[in-house]
Amino acid sequence: MANLTTKLIEAQKLAMSLRPKVGGFLVLAEVLRLAGVTRNRWSLPSCQSVYHMKEGSVVQQGNPIVMGIHEIPKFDSEGLIRALRTDQEGKSSFPEFLKSAWEAGVIGYDVDFESRKVVYYGVNDESYMEEYPAVNLEV
Repeated sequence: MANLTTKLIEAQKLAMSLRPKVGGFLVLAEVLRLAGVTRNRWSLPSCQSVYHMKEGSVVQQGNPIVMGIHEIPKFDSEGLIRALRTDQEGKSSFPEFLKSAWEAGVIGYDVDFESRKVVYYGVNDESYMEEYPAVNLEV
C-alpha cells in the first residue's frame, strides 16, 4: 500500500508544481488521472478524501472545517456555484473553497476523472453536477 500512497503524493506534488493560479483544478485533475486515479470522494466537513486508483485506494485526512456538533447548512446551489467560480478564477485557496462549499450545504463531492465530472451532494439527496474540459499537460 505504501507504493500507492507514494504514487499519489508524487502526483500531487507534480500537479502543484504545474498548477496555474487560474484553472488549477484542471491541471490537478489531469495529473491525477494520468497517475491512475479514477475517482476521488471528498467528505465535508471532515475533509477526508478517498482516492480510488487502478491498483487500490488511498485515504487522505485533511484538517476538518468544523469540530463538535453543528447544524448542517441547507443546500444552496447558487452559493455553491459562487464558491466554484471564485475558486476557478483563482480568487480563493482550496481550504477557502471547501469552507464555502460546506457553508453552501455540501456534505461531499465525487470527482470522476475518467468522465471529467464532479457531483456535489447535500444532506437531503440534493446534488449539483459540473463537467470539466480536458487539458493537455506539457511536462
